[in-house]
Amino acid sequence: MLLVVGAVCPPLGGASAPEDKWRLWTGPTQLRGANVYQRRVYPELDGRTFLGPGPFGPPFTQEDFDRLAALGANYVNISHPGLFTERPPYRLDPAAQANLDRLLGMAEAAGLYAVISFRTGPGRSEFTFLLGDLGDWFGEEYLNDSVWGDPEAQAAWAEMWKYTARRYRHNPVVVGYDLMVEPNSNEVGSDYLRDRLDVWDPEEFYARYGGTLYDWNQLYPVIVAAIRQVDPHTPILVGAMGYSAVDWLPYLVPTQDPRTVYTVHQYQPFVYTHQEPHARGYTYPGRFDTDWDGFPDHFDRGWLEELLSPVDEFVAAHRVPVAVNEFGVVRWAPGAAEFLEDQIALFEARGLNWALWAWEPSWPPWRETVTAFNYLLGPEPGNLEPTDSALLAVITRYWASNSTRP
Repeated sequence: MLLVVGAVCPPLGGASAPEDKWRLWTGPTQLRGANVYQRRVYPELDGRTFLGPGPFGPPFTQEDFDRLAALGANYVNISHPGLFTERPPYRLDPAAQANLDRLLGMAEAAGLYAVISFRTGPGRSEFTFLLGDLGDWFGEEYLNDSVWGDPEAQAAWAEMWKYTARRYRHNPVVVGYDLMVEPNSNEVGSDYLRDRLDVWDPEEFYARYGGTLYDWNQLYPVIVAAIRQVDPHTPILVGAMGYSAVDWLPYLVPTQDPRTVYTVHQYQPFVYTHQEPHARGYTYPGRFDTDWDGFPDHFDRGWLEELLSPVDEFVAAHRVPVAVNEFGVVRWAPGAAEFLEDQIALFEARGLNWALWAWEPSWPPWRETVTAFNYLLGPEPGNLEPTDSALLAVITRYWASNSTRP
């Protein structure tokens, strides 16, 4: 059952400038920032301290946002649970709404623009991103990817975004709605244990499943249309299937909406960007098998140029803006500073807005445990205190280019 919310709270913030918001996504790079990540807290799995007292964590403070702004960032991509429940009847979760209101308020107080990015919602749980821990940290009862097979859940996503757009359309710092973080039916199907697809070739996926409920290309335009019923102005961000990887972008079919930004997430090659501390053989620049085909590749700036060629072709073919609203590398990867330097330079040469993964909170249990992408900590894996580093210097030098704020 879809429970449509009738009563709508007044929007937060003051008057918006619709054309100014769209201009932020066109022309040269103007938004340079980082992701702020939160998920639902499951006390039976997480305990009472790791993610904070809940219902969402890890906790962020105003000081966390202020520090990000002080280092030069001008926007946050708020990677957040959706405002509707994950299981039927699909309806507003007031706690999720209050939490998002709080984060947006802190972004505004810090002088940061914000994009609202929904990780979860009707028929989709956070555990779609945590499959490697299935059977170890959590059981199958936490899995939920039914959105990819349930028309009612898909309709509820559109209703959720319509509600969200009505609420935040006049918020002066909200400069985008990112419809779904990393659509991924190509892996999970509608049930990871009983309907797994595990298709990683986009041509194969669309030959077999194009036009079905698995196909993001048939769902996301419905969400766009629902948003535009109540908010004709705020930019909409859409990533492709395949967890929004660059090589899936060519298979994303643009809509006729004139204020949509198309996005990619860039973590390739995964064996480099997500390597364990003290791993051997994965350096930048370097030579190793970047794509699991059994043959070594030259991994350098030329490799990155070639990686981004689908973005160039997509922009040329459709004359639409593209952004990179997630990318990063573990801080201890050999050559990480040079890797980020070359990658960001290539983004900037194309006028792509970008957001690093991730800006971590100062909440001690989280800060002392989740450290791989905390660029304040330098390249030494065991270091847990802020320190100067070549990696941080690259990031802050580019953030210093920001010239616009709310």
